[in-house]
Amino acid sequence: MEKIMVETSPPLKGKVRTSGAKNSALPILAASLLGTEDIILEDVPNLKDIEVMCEVLTSLGAKVEILDKGIIKINSSNINNYVTRYELMSKMRASFLVMGPLLTRLGKTKTSLPGGCAIGTRPIDLHLKGFKALGANINSDHGNISAYAERLIGDKIYLDFPSVGATENIIMAAVLAEGETIIDNAAMEPEIVDLASFLNKLGADIKGAGTSTIRVKGVKKLGGGVHSIIPDRIEAGTFMVASAITGGDIIVENVITSHIKPVIAKLKEIGCQVIENGDSVRVIGTKNLKPTDIKTLPYPGFPTDMQAQFMTLMSLCKGTSVVIETVFENRFMHVDELKRMGADIKIDGRSAIIQGVDNLTSAPVKASDLRAGAALVLAGLVADGVTEIDNIYHIDRGYDGIEEKLSKLGAIIYRK
Repeated sequence: MEKIMVETSPPLKGKVRTSGAKNSALPILAASLLGTEDIILEDVPNLKDIEVMCEVLTSLGAKVEILDKGIIKINSSNINNYVTRYELMSKMRASFLVMGPLLTRLGKTKTSLPGGCAIGTRPIDLHLKGFKALGANINSDHGNISAYAERLIGDKIYLDFPSVGATENIIMAAVLAEGETIIDNAAMEPEIVDLASFLNKLGADIKGAGTSTIRVKGVKKLGGGVHSIIPDRIEAGTFMVASAITGGDIIVENVITSHIKPVIAKLKEIGCQVIENGDSVRVIGTKNLKPTDIKTLPYPGFPTDMQAQFMTLMSLCKGTSVVIETVFENRFMHVDELKRMGADIKIDGRSAIIQGVDNLTSAPVKASDLRAGAALVLAGLVADGVTEIDNIYHIDRGYDGIEEKLSKLGAIIYRK
């Protein structure tokens, strides 16, 4: 099994381009099942999760072609299967996002309970609550969930929590429903806006994406179109932290800076220089890293997907930092691995208290999930010796060529 090896690296310098956002590409691929003509998606990241979602679409009867690097063509005019296979669903939680499109397009859908990173319970009850409100009947047995409806009818839906996945699934189910659907307390993430923008290009009528109230007027059918995936704000944030932790000077290109305001603010608090310039951001690190506190929140708050990377950085800030995780209850799985590398971190419920240390030391470690893997890569850049990271399939699920990109910036990183 492959491992990523990271050696003590010099301050990282240079330019790096952010790939298209995984968390935008996956729902948009799922939404492609709603189109009846050719769909071209551009700037799709080359990731394991994308590969799995393309397998899901193919298994449902869609034609999927890779035209060029980052360009995928999908035609779903003849989809004929409404069952998502267990072996695909178990690989990736986002496979559940085909449920809304299949329900509204074919009138029925069947799937198994989703898999993915083990970062805590991510219940699907909000997805199902939305489908029920639109008139679907839901059955659950032996780990499978099925939904069916002769026709979906628009309704007002209040989400108890602004779940990104539930917001996406309900939007996709509502686009072909009869009448208007209003989603209150909707997720406001940029990825929701990108999904709505894509669906509107295909002929949908969605307003309010990016706010807490989204209105979807049902249409008879959707056609085709061309759409470019937004930049990955979490990948951008990870490279920004790489510059900060190594005392480097990195320009991250292909960035929408309004999407990463909390990351920019916290890096400035820690003592870094952050210079925004159109669609790029430059981060200049400092030797005098100051402590800070973060509290993860749904967008536009500090992203839970950047918490692990920041904790690595905080481990080297002089003084005491605090992390409060409010989104997932089991997202401190990287802490034990960082402690193996010399970090001083204490967990108290959903809080982590980090006492800065002078340096980290290399150790064999395991990536427990995608962002934990990124955090360990960052730790390896500054740890004494050679850090060996196992379970790297998690990293490959969310970072397109992370070692190639870091190597070009001067990192000593390779696979073994």
